[in-house]
Amino acid sequence: MKLRDLGRVAAGMVFLATSIFAQITTIEGDIKGPDGKPVEKAVVKITRTDIKGNYEVKSNKKGHYIYMGLPIGTYNVSLVIDGKEVDKVNNIHTSPGDNKPVDFDLKNAKKDDAQQQAQIAKAMETGKIPDELARGMTAEQKAAMEKDVKDKSAQMKKRNELNESFNAGMAAKDAAIAEKDPALRAKHWEDAVAAFTKASENDPKQQAVWAQLGESYVKLSETKTGPDFDATIGHALEAYQKAIELKPDDAPSHNNYALALAKAKKFDETQAELKKAADLDPANGGKYYYNLGALLVNANQGDAAGEVFKKAIELQPTYADSYYQYGVTLVGKAKIAADGKVTPVPGTVEAFQKYLELAPTGQYAQSATEMLSTLGSTVDTKFQNPNAKDSKKSTTTKKK
Repeated sequence: MKLRDLGRVAAGMVFLATSIFAQITTIEGDIKGPDGKPVEKAVVKITRTDIKGNYEVKSNKKGHYIYMGLPIGTYNVSLVIDGKEVDKVNNIHTSPGDNKPVDFDLKNAKKDDAQQQAQIAKAMETGKIPDELARGMTAEQKAAMEKDVKDKSAQMKKRNELNESFNAGMAAKDAAIAEKDPALRAKHWEDAVAAFTKASENDPKQQAVWAQLGESYVKLSETKTGPDFDATIGHALEAYQKAIELKPDDAPSHNNYALALAKAKKFDETQAELKKAADLDPANGGKYYYNLGALLVNANQGDAAGEVFKKAIELQPTYADSYYQYGVTLVGKAKIAADGKVTPVPGTVEAFQKYLELAPTGQYAQSATEMLSTLGSTVDTKFQNPNAKDSKKSTTTKKK
């Protein structure tokens, strides 16, 4: 081969090598932490987006990283520290012979992120993307964000309406509780029902809304009679059913549903719901059955009430009020002789004694002491009347 030919070949090889080398690019940069100091061993992930390609490199002691030999293309570069992505730069377009500096400054990134969050919040409120946020986005990215903003803006509006309705319901409920005038109290409960109903329509999946609606209907039913009462208590039952459907393991909801059923005189269903409440929350089972017993007493169901109070005692032996109410139901079964002597059925005296043992200064202490005296009890008590002028003096029932 002639020398000139060798020269041509050599020149061609140089040209080819230069052409190949020109297709290779580099991404590098410096990484600083929130304190402004270099971050060592941070992981930089470089992901090609125009075609498939993934690359990774770590920063050195000076916080510098460099990845050479990248094909020309479009890349997303993310910074990962302790396994968590803390920053990201998208749409880096590389070009021949031009190293692309991609720096990460977490101190500034935190500020930028706060600004971006503020812009996003503004977008959610207005339903429009601010120009500052849209700047630098591709058409696809902007379209995706516009859809996201529209969806989240609608959700925010719906959530705000829910909160407004729920808060209005709670305000009406508080007003009803504080109101002494029966007519105005009924009006407040009507307002509460209307507000909680609106909240339930805004978001039917909120268990607390249905529970509050059920309670409001129960209270409103107390101002109604006849068919109006039946319809109102029916709405209460429906609301509690919704609450339980959303949260089946909520013992208070079962208890409140049971009390509403009792008002509707559905006693078999009432006891079933109270059993569920007691099974879910055994520690308060006695209180649940006590509530039922009180309702049965008000409905002149004395025998049934006695059995319920007895069940309350079994479930919660330290709940004093159950003993007193159980004793009251037994008093009705006492025998009165011709000479006026009262002979209580077994368990009556013991019930009042137990109440005083557990609650010597409780709300029923004076009444329990008087009951024992009337029944000719043989128990010493340490009852102290909280309404007495001299609180140091005590009343006792002497053994006879």
